Amino acid sequence: MTTLLLASASPARLTTLRQAGIDPLVQVSGVDEDAALAEATRRWGEPEPADAVLVLAQAKARAVAATDPDADLVLGCDSLLELDGQVHGKPRDAEEAVARWRRMRGRSGQLHTGHWLIDLRDPDQGGTGATLGATSTTVVHFADVSDVEIDAYVATGEPLAVAGAFTVDGRGGAFVTGIEGDHHGVVGLSLPLLRSLLADVDLHVHDLWGTAQTGDATG
Repeated sequence: MTTLLLASASPARLTTLRQAGIDPLVQVSGVDEDAALAEATRRWGEPEPADAVLVLAQAKARAVAATDPDADLVLGCDSLLELDGQVHGKPRDAEEAVARWRRMRGRSGQLHTGHWLIDLRDPDQGGTGATLGATSTTVVHFADVSDVEIDAYVATGEPLAVAGAFTVDGRGGAFVTGIEGDHHGVVGLSLPLLRSLLADVDLHVHDLWGTAQTGDATG
């Protein structure tokens, strides 16, 4: 089995992989995201939102790959919400989360998730040495929630821990009325996009399947 190392602290990304039959190693990168974006801006100019998440995903994957991990592949991910041309990561505090939800309600935004894959396999094991990435972009439609609902949601603390101040797989799912694109991209890791990146390094997604617990079918 080919081993994957997830360069992310996100429980949702880890759960997504495990439910898909992939049980990755996990190592948090510790990348200074503001510094990484500032350096990208200095070198290439202000990145578009879809490119900004790719810059951050790449920085995370490279930082972890540089530690010489015991894995065949390293995957870094990062997500940002784009609303009115502005990008939003995790809110700094509850006040910012409330203000953001008051702008988001009844409207639609784009959730961008960057993915960066590094192939660390030896050439005699089929390793390509590739380092490559892509961005998943999904349109999210938000319910016209009330101030009471916003206050109650922010009080749970959930919006403070995620990009865009919402989840679709938690309490925030009640406030998302529709999604155009890959649901898993909103959660934080697009499985179809991962499959595509794996194909670029001559692997299949089933090469990563192990003993992880998959979701049960229900009637």
